[in-house]
Amino acid sequence: MSLRPAAVVTGSLAGLCALVLAAVPAQAAPRTDAPAAADGRAPLPVAHRGASAYAPENTLAAVDAAHALGIEWVENDVQRTKDGELVVLHDDNLARTTNVEQLFPDRAPWKVADFTAAEIARLDAGSWFAPRFAGQRVPTLEQYLRRLDRTGQNLLLEIKKPELYPGIEAEILRELRQEGWLDRRHVRDKLIVQSFGADSVRTVHRLAPDVKTGFLGTPAVGDLPRYAQFADQINPPHTALSAEYVREVHALKGPHGKPLEVFTWTVNDAETARRVAGMGVDGIISNNPDVIRDATRSASGEDAEEAREEAREEAEEAREEAEEAREDAREDAEEAREEARRGTATDTDSFVDSRLAGVGDLLRGVLPS
Repeated sequence: MSLRPAAVVTGSLAGLCALVLAAVPAQAAPRTDAPAAADGRAPLPVAHRGASAYAPENTLAAVDAAHALGIEWVENDVQRTKDGELVVLHDDNLARTTNVEQLFPDRAPWKVADFTAAEIARLDAGSWFAPRFAGQRVPTLEQYLRRLDRTGQNLLLEIKKPELYPGIEAEILRELRQEGWLDRRHVRDKLIVQSFGADSVRTVHRLAPDVKTGFLGTPAVGDLPRYAQFADQINPPHTALSAEYVREVHALKGPHGKPLEVFTWTVNDAETARRVAGMGVDGIISNNPDVIRDATRSASGEDAEEAREEAREEAEEAREEAEEAREDAREDAEEAREEARRGTATDTDSFVDSRLAGVGDLLRGVLPS
């Protein structure tokens, strides 16, 4: 029996460990044959009045329901009480979504503007939807913003019927500022103000030029350049939408120098969601935002992108394991070299063979079977 030279020991081990890295394959990204939206991304799902298919509209419960679904954007409606408080409610009267007729039977037609904030705070805004929501209140805008701060969600705020509430734009902006919603972070990423009233949108842009704004409606194509002076979005109902109209909107730049966006409403089924996504819309407002998200996400290829990211992470883990195997092999080679140099190994062949076998085990651990 003869001793192998140290160089042979080192070369054998180092050569084999080099095979570890060479043998780890670059993992190919999975294919997707699903059609993509216009820019390859799914439209943004927006919870209409909160997740209003699952909780009473415009309540804090609807905000929480959207949050539970993983929906980042919620839409609401803001009006003003008799004593000047801003409240979140869709209709300009309280009858449909509260028990106002029972509590105040002699106050018909129960207009929001005819009730004080304290009176509205007494109303039950949840029982009409389901018994488990009994006791939900009509939130003030302040309460609503604070809930969004707690959940981390973003707001598409609609100024509802601004013609009924002169000066409401400045009051909303004042409330947003007091609650910290006009700071750089919120204005850049977390807030859009929209309305059916073009003058109202124009006023918001004049008073707070940095705030992103949207006009609700379908202006004639020839009028779009005028709207682009004060609105960042044109937001038509899905029934009035066409791919050509979306292209005409996108061709213009808004007041912040970016292409106009299109958020369409109110889409509550997967088929319609895929149809308008194919037109290239940027957002879809829905009572069922999870249904919209799931339908358009699959069609846009975002699922495939997630799979590609997972594959990249797995490949990185394999490379890290291979590097660990190579380091272990280096240490074994150094140990073998030292023992061979000292001449203390009684059976260097067995020692080397055991180290090579160890590296082989590492190879089997990191290579796909």
